[in-house]
Amino acid sequence: MQILTVSQLNRYIKDKLDNDYLLTNVWIKGEISNCKKHTSGHIYLTLKDDASCIRVVMFRSRACRLLFSPENGATVTIRGYVSVYERDGSYQLYAEEMEPAGIGALYLAFEQLKQKLQQEGLFDQSRKRKLPKIPTTIGIITSPTGAAVKDMIKIIGNRWPAAQLVIVPVLVQGENAPQDISRGIEEINQVPDVDVIIVGRGGGSLEELWAFNTEAVARAIAASKVPVISAVGHETDTTICDYVADIRAATPSAAAEMAVPDQREVKRYLQMLAIRSERAIRQYIEQNHLKLKRIQQSNVLLNPQRMIIDTRQQHVDMLLRELLHKEKYLISQKGKLLGELAAALQSLSPLATLARGYSLCIGPDDQIIKATEQVRIGSKVQVILHQGSLSCTVNAKQDNNNLI
Repeated sequence: MQILTVSQLNRYIKDKLDNDYLLTNVWIKGEISNCKKHTSGHIYLTLKDDASCIRVVMFRSRACRLLFSPENGATVTIRGYVSVYERDGSYQLYAEEMEPAGIGALYLAFEQLKQKLQQEGLFDQSRKRKLPKIPTTIGIITSPTGAAVKDMIKIIGNRWPAAQLVIVPVLVQGENAPQDISRGIEEINQVPDVDVIIVGRGGGSLEELWAFNTEAVARAIAASKVPVISAVGHETDTTICDYVADIRAATPSAAAEMAVPDQREVKRYLQMLAIRSERAIRQYIEQNHLKLKRIQQSNVLLNPQRMIIDTRQQHVDMLLRELLHKEKYLISQKGKLLGELAAALQSLSPLATLARGYSLCIGPDDQIIKATEQVRIGSKVQVILHQGSLSCTVNAKQDNNNLI
């Protein structure tokens, strides 16, 4: 009896599975659960159905090629091979390809990226910028060999020959196309005086147009400082770039028409403005000529003496009459006030008191005598009357009706 070690047994089973033709290239359909995306880039998940499950690992070299993001609950179809992980003694499916079941991988990737960028606000109308009406320099990012670039150069040249073109040749399909297109957008943003950028290519299948459905190109357009026109494929083709760009053109040719005005239309517009300006100037001159005639025939110019001097003289006469009237009124009012003040002053005057029969007695010291004790008998006093004065000698004094 042969006794095997655990490692030998696991290796034996692994050899059996690795040499089974059916298990070396098998397609498995199931629902994803326990999906984990490791920092190394590997993807680990469990694929299950109603009755069973199997562990699945997809290494980074394969996972980086996925066009969509595996999520729990999604039903997928996986192509790979079954083998044993010797250390744990467990068998698992090593995935090489993975596609959404019932829906194309490209379509699912498109919808996932569209939803992600929409949630970030990259599609908001508030971010959209208006194209310049008359650009001086136009940047074109496309394949240098395709028919699209030739059509755009021809259309822009015919419509607006004054426009300068800056063409950045890039790959428009293939694995390296997204990075190349993104680089082109960044480079053309460094060129001075570029007013608008056209990014696009001619028609093709969904796979051929896929570079314009990638996150790298979408974010490069969103980061552009210059307005961007997305011109990818035909009218029926819609890409992520169309949603992010400032404006979407149905075709590259339509983008060229949007980017510049038609010189013939501009010429017709300028001619119309010239006609309208000439008409407006003529009307202005005629209106002012009529106004000048009315002024020349006005009474002010025909009879300046009557309209200006006589009218002003009459106004001066009226003002003079008003001034004299106000003067008389003020003198009258002030005279009345003066009379009232004089009467009040007269009533308080000492002379008025003397006129009523009173007199003033002045002593030897020139002081008014108000009491008998101010003088002595024999003193000389002066009595001031209303008319004249008397020099008297005090012979007697009487105080409080008593003779002294």
